Formats: sequence, structure tokens, C-alpha cells
Amino acid sequence: MNEKRFDVILIGGGVMGGATAYYLLKKEPKLQVAIIEMDPTYARSSTTLSIGNLRIQFNVKENIQMTLYALEVFEHFAEEMAVGDDKLDVAFRQQGDLFLVDAEGREAAERGLALQQQLGGQVEWQTPDEIKRRYPLIDADRCVGGTMGYQDGTMDPNAVLIAYKNKAVSLGAHFIQGQVAELIRNEKRMVGVKLADGRTIQGGAVVNTAGAWAAQIAQTVGITLPIQPVKRQVFVLETAFLPEGVLPLIVLPSGLYLIQEHDNHFLCGQSFDDDPIGLDDFDWNRQRFIDRLWEDLVDHIPSFDQLKIVSGWAGLYAVNTFDGNAILGEWPDLQGFYLANGFSGHGFQQCHAVGRYLAELILDQTPTLDLSIFSPNRIQENRPVYEGESRLV
Repeated sequence: MNEKRFDVILIGGGVMGGATAYYLLKKEPKLQVAIIEMDPTYARSSTTLSIGNLRIQFNVKENIQMTLYALEVFEHFAEEMAVGDDKLDVAFRQQGDLFLVDAEGREAAERGLALQQQLGGQVEWQTPDEIKRRYPLIDADRCVGGTMGYQDGTMDPNAVLIAYKNKAVSLGAHFIQGQVAELIRNEKRMVGVKLADGRTIQGGAVVNTAGAWAAQIAQTVGITLPIQPVKRQVFVLETAFLPEGVLPLIVLPSGLYLIQEHDNHFLCGQSFDDDPIGLDDFDWNRQRFIDRLWEDLVDHIPSFDQLKIVSGWAGLYAVNTFDGNAILGEWPDLQGFYLANGFSGHGFQQCHAVGRYLAELILDQTPTLDLSIFSPNRIQENRPVYEGESRLV
């Protein structure tokens, strides 16, 4: 059975698809926009399984600018996303992100800090003595200092997703449950998608916002994206001590992160080079924390020598193996096929700027924020854009 024709089809109804649909319809209310989502419960969505962090602390200018725009968005997000009298509270806590820095990482951290400050970010260098005074539970003698982003924080990613989805639908977006089995092209032009149940949906533009499933979908038209679905695990900890006050999100030099949820309950995780690759493994293993994270955590925060692993979960990162940054824009050899893929762990916080940018590209408008540095052309031309450090938080 054939469906109606749409101006834009979005493959994936996570936060990236929802934000893009919202910006498209905000700019052009008469557009016919379809959001295709294989699982409306979002049980395995990378958005809902995210830790919901937002940070200025990047080393690439455009990544910093995307976060600065996100901070603008959240000043009025509840009001802007309201549907009738319904407003969603995304529970944005700006408790700050503290990146502990060792001698090896100091030069890169200071270089990134200078750029963040130059662009208006409220980030500062803290000496070991300052870290000890402010956060006495940290063994600051193990680092040469740290960078503290005061505007950084965490929020409820599910609330952000639902806000964008509901607002986009209220503006006229069509939400379609289905799994895209293949893309449909007519020579060098994208013309639609075919679903697993046999339906075909025609569209003038097709946007790949499929997250960890992005490479699988692109391959149906012979496009090989350097993206791997990598399993990441999060552990929920209950400690034997109760910290004084609210702690920032803490990132150790190894990349291990710690987030105080409330009182003596924390989230903890870390990315490793040998993390499993695949689309079907969502099991989490408490032994992994004991074997690979606990020692490093206790070395830097000795109070964590006594704790209980309460629970945990696993989700998927869409890791860009080419350079670790987003792949944004129209694929050069296939007109009408747009990508928003390969965010490598920081897609959730960038959806606002990316959604606006893609909408402007599709509508042939001058981008408010030029993100062409992340164009898919760079892959074909072998021009990687490196962050400089693997801060996959």
C-alpha cells in the first residue's frame, strides 16, 4: 500500500528527528513532514538511555557554539514547546561539569578552555588546591587541575524528546510507526522509503536521524557511513557516605564520569575501546563496574570504597569511527538525502542546533549557525575534524 507524499521524511523519532521536524514546521508551517519511528515506546532509543548531559566543554568551535545555542533554547523551552496548557519540565540542573586533568591532558585542556572562554562560555581553570577546598572528597593530588563549566548540567532526556515530538505533531507532523527497511532512489535523487511491512512512503527529502541504526539504513542505497553502534553501560550506585551539598558532574582523566543523582545516589560510566558493537545487546553487567571502573574511581574519590551497585542499563552510541564528530548535511552524490548521524555520544545536547541547521539546509535558507565543517563531504575528501580528546559524556 502506498502512502501520501511528504515534503520531508525523517527516519527516526528520537530527539534529533523531533527537533528537526519542529524547526521545519516552525519555519514553514505548510510543509508535509513525516516522522517514522520503529518503536514509539523508545525502550531502546539512545535518547531515553542517555545521561542527559549538556556541556560547553568541547575543543571544536562549532561544538561549543551548538551548546551555547542549546542554553538559549532552554531559557524558554517549556513555554516554546507547550501544547495547549501542557508544559513539560525537563528538570535542567546546572550543577556544572568538572573535568579533572592530568599532566598528559593539560595542554589540550588549556587550549580548549581558552576557546570556550573566547566564545563566551563560563568555564574556568581550577588548581588542585581549589578543587580540594570546594570538593574535599576528591583526591586532587592525582591531577594537575581541572576545568569547571558552570553552565553545564544534566536534564531528563525523555522529557526533551516528548516535548519535541508533541510540539512537532501539534504543528502538523505525521508520526508513523514503522521500521524503514530500505531507502528508495531514482538515479541520483532520493524519492522515498520502504517499510518492513511493505508500505512505501514518498518524499522530496529524506533525513537519516536513525542514530545507531543510521549506517544500516544508508547501506540500502550503497552509502557506507563510518558509524558503528557501540554499547555503553551506566551503573547506578549508592554510597555509604552522604556528600555535603550538590556535586558537579565529575570526569576523571581516564574518561570515567560520575553524576550525583540525589543524596548518596550516583550514575557512573566509562567508554572503552573494546565496548561491544551491535544493535541487539542491551544487557548490563555489574561485574564490569567492579573489574574496570571501581579501582580508578576509588583512586580519585576514596569515599567510594564502600558502595552498593543498585541497578544500571545499557544503550547505544552511534560512534563515528572517522573522527568522532557529527556527519551533517546532504550526501554529495544523492540529492535530497540528508544526514544527522555519528554524534559519538554528544548528539542529545546538539539536537537543537542540528535541527535548526538541517531545516535551513532543506528549505535552502542561509544557516543561522554554519555547521558545514561537519559536512559529509569531509569523509569522501578525507578531512577529519577531531575534538582532540575523547570526551564522550
